[in-house]
This record gives sequence, C-alpha cells and structure tokens, in this order.
Amino acid sequence: MSDAVDVQVSDPLADVRLRLPSLLQLIREDIGCVRLRDPAARSELETLLTYPGVHALIWHRIAHRLWVAGWKFPARLLSWLGRFLSNVDIHPAAKIGHRFFIDHGACVVIGETAEVGDDVTLYHGVTLGGTSWSPGKRHPSLEDRVVVGAGAKILGPITIGRGTRVGANSVVIESTPPEVTVVGIPARVVRPELSHRRVVGRIDLDHHLMPDPVGEAISVMLDRVEFLEARLAHLQKRLRDSSGPMREGRDAARPGPRAVERT
Repeated sequence: MSDAVDVQVSDPLADVRLRLPSLLQLIREDIGCVRLRDPAARSELETLLTYPGVHALIWHRIAHRLWVAGWKFPARLLSWLGRFLSNVDIHPAAKIGHRFFIDHGACVVIGETAEVGDDVTLYHGVTLGGTSWSPGKRHPSLEDRVVVGAGAKILGPITIGRGTRVGANSVVIESTPPEVTVVGIPARVVRPELSHRRVVGRIDLDHHLMPDPVGEAISVMLDRVEFLEARLAHLQKRLRDSSGPMREGRDAARPGPRAVERT
C-alpha cells in the first residue's frame, strides 16, 4: 500500500488576500461614498451602472491585485481595458485608499507610483503625473480627504497634505501643508484654515467660493486708489479753505495805486 503524498499547490494570490482588504468591501465603499459627494446620485444601482469613475475604479482594484501578485502583463492589459471603457487612465501599480471618488471620470490620469489616501475626490481632467524618467518614486502622494478641482495637475514626488483643496486648473509642483487651499500656476496657498468648512461625513462642494488671488489683488488696489483719491480731494479742499484768508490779508497790506498829481 503506497503512502499518500500531499501535493501543495501554491496560490500566488494567497499572500495578496492576506495583506489587502477585501476587494468586494472596497468596491462597496467606493459605490457608497458617491451618494455622499454627488447630489445627482439617486441609488447605488444607478451609481454602479452609470458612473464611469466607479467603473474605472473597479477595473483598477482588480488590476492592482494582479499587479501586486506579480501578474504584470494581465494587470496592464486589464488596466488598458478599463481606460478604453471609462476614459480614465490609472496605472495598476498606483496605490488607492478607501472611498475614492472620481467625479465625471473624463481624462483623469494617475501614474505608476502615485499614492492616494482615504476619502479623496478628483474631478475630471486631473493628472497625478511624474516629472522624471528615472525609476523610483516620481508621482505625487495625496493624503486623506484631499479634493482636487477639475483640470488640476499635480506633478512630481510631492505630498498633498491631509484635507487640502486644489483649485481647478492649478498646477502643483511643491508639497502642501494640511488643511489649506492652493490655486494658481504654480499653485500657492491662499487660504490656510479649512477645517471649519468641513461637514461631517461629507465634503464641501462650494467651488464657486474658491479664492481668486488675482481678483483679490486687483480689488485691494482699487480700494487703495479710491482711498487716495478721497484723501487728495480732502487735502485740496483744506488748502483752498486755508488760502482764502491769507489772500485777503495780502491784498489789504498791498499799497493802492498812487494818485497822479496834476500840475
């Protein structure tokens, strides 16, 4: 009677499943967070079927598992398919946290070494790009609760601090502190404290209140010009009022015309 031989079949995804959270749990969180951040979302089923940003994220979640497990080519192929179907390009090596939301999902690019924290929101046209051809870390890291406006570009191995808001069409090339608003090209901090604007469980969508540093500078200059004009008018009036009595005194002291003596 032959001894039974135990044959162990290696599972390349076993270690990945132990180290990463449940894929289904992540997808459920991604779908659920949409209703908190988009007033147009009416149900989870509608979100799952009609939101390209959600579709792109589902494709990425699967492709990232394959990439971490060492199946590079299938991961890249699945990533390409997701980009083709959703118009969102996310490299399968990019690390994305919980409850990630891509609104509208058009023309978003997330590079290979990019890292995205929890509860992050990106609008259409956002690029998390690299600035070097060298291997290693070359894409940005976004900490928790970051909001990136439409068309913004965040470039290089920089860190966007927790709770920061990046204005639409801004170009960020330097790391930012937490809880600030940055706008412009290159982006600069224009509003240092945002914690009081947060709503529990939600994000503020008041993009119409984003500061305009150029407009604010022009407004300050116009106010200054108005102040100087008013001050000049006041000084001119005082000068006229004070010069009246002086002119009368000079006229009184001036000798009159001499009478012509007739011979």
